[in-house]
Amino acid sequence: MLFRIATRRDLPAIIALLSDERAVVDPATVVVDEAYAHAFEAVDADPRNEMVVLDEGDGTVLGCLQLTYIPGLGRHGQERALIEAVRIRADRRGAGLGRTMLTWAIDRARARGCTLVQLTSNKRRTEAHRFYASLGFVRSHDGFKLPL
Repeated sequence: MLFRIATRRDLPAIIALLSDERAVVDPATVVVDEAYAHAFEAVDADPRNEMVVLDEGDGTVLGCLQLTYIPGLGRHGQERALIEAVRIRADRRGAGLGRTMLTWAIDRARARGCTLVQLTSNKRRTEAHRFYASLGFVRSHDGFKLPL
C-alpha cells in the first residue's frame, strides 16, 4: 500500500468514498459531473492543497483525505494543516488503515513545518471522534458553519 497525491483518474473512487461511509460504492457507478471535475482541478492546481489517496498498490483506492496548508499570523506566523474528507472504504475499516493514513498526514504536515493540525468532524460521527482522540486530537474549540 502507498500514499500518493490523487490524480484525475482517482476521482470516481474518491467520490464513491465520500458518498456513503457505511457501504462500498462501486466507483464505476459514480457520475463525475462538471462540478466535481472543476473542484478536483482547483485542488490539484493549488500548491496549498493535496488530495491524498491510500492506494492498495494496484490502483485501487482504499482511503482518502484532503490536506490544506493554511498560512496565518496566529502561532507566530506558522502554517497549520487542515485535514478534511477523511474516509476509509467501509469493507476495509478496523485494520488500522485510518490510523496509518492520519499518521502519514500528520507527519507530512510536520515535515512541511506546520505547527498545528486541525480537523472538524460531524457531531453525529461519534466513532470517528473516538478515533481522532486516540490519535491525540483534543476538542479545544467549537466550530460553526453558515451555509450560503
